[in-house]
Amino acid sequence: MTAALILAGGRGTRLGGADKAFLPLGSAPLLSHLLARLTGQVQHIAISANGRLDRFAAYPLPILPDAPEHAGKGPLAGVAAGLAWAQTIGAKTLLTIPVDTPFIPPDLLPRLTPAPCVAVWQSRQHHLVANWPASFLPALIDFLVTPSAYKVRDALTLCGATPIHFTEPHDPFLNINTPADLAVAEILLVDPKENQNLR
Repeated sequence: MTAALILAGGRGTRLGGADKAFLPLGSAPLLSHLLARLTGQVQHIAISANGRLDRFAAYPLPILPDAPEHAGKGPLAGVAAGLAWAQTIGAKTLLTIPVDTPFIPPDLLPRLTPAPCVAVWQSRQHHLVANWPASFLPALIDFLVTPSAYKVRDALTLCGATPIHFTEPHDPFLNINTPADLAVAEILLVDPKENQNLR
């Protein structure tokens, strides 16, 4: 069984400090778009987030804060919390996706199976769109307690993740980091074919 973890810990500094999970795209927040694409791919979904967790009250999902000892160590702290949760529910692997990636393919999980593997589009590796073995947790904890830059790429290398190349005409892992990215996403939401005119 594979579980999924939505990484919603980003601060959205280039979007005026917006909470990306609730950033509107069309008529719904980014979190709702991603959940719509994940539902049906996995049976269990959790959200990695910090701060006031009650802001997710409208979403009946497990909310996983970073462990205190991993505070300030970036998204890998969220991955570690997700792997620990996955083990408690008997999941063998954990699919991670950033909350600002609303256009993931409807068949993302089978394409990122077997784990460990990570998504690549046009030579760009999307480090956090990855499928991690739950058994990687002890090694990840060791990685996090050793002073480093805590780069996701390094953890993927340690895990032995296989790059999986996606060949869609548009980037299915478009990250919304800036107002310009959001404007592009609004266009793609209405007509994905417009992608060819945006490059």
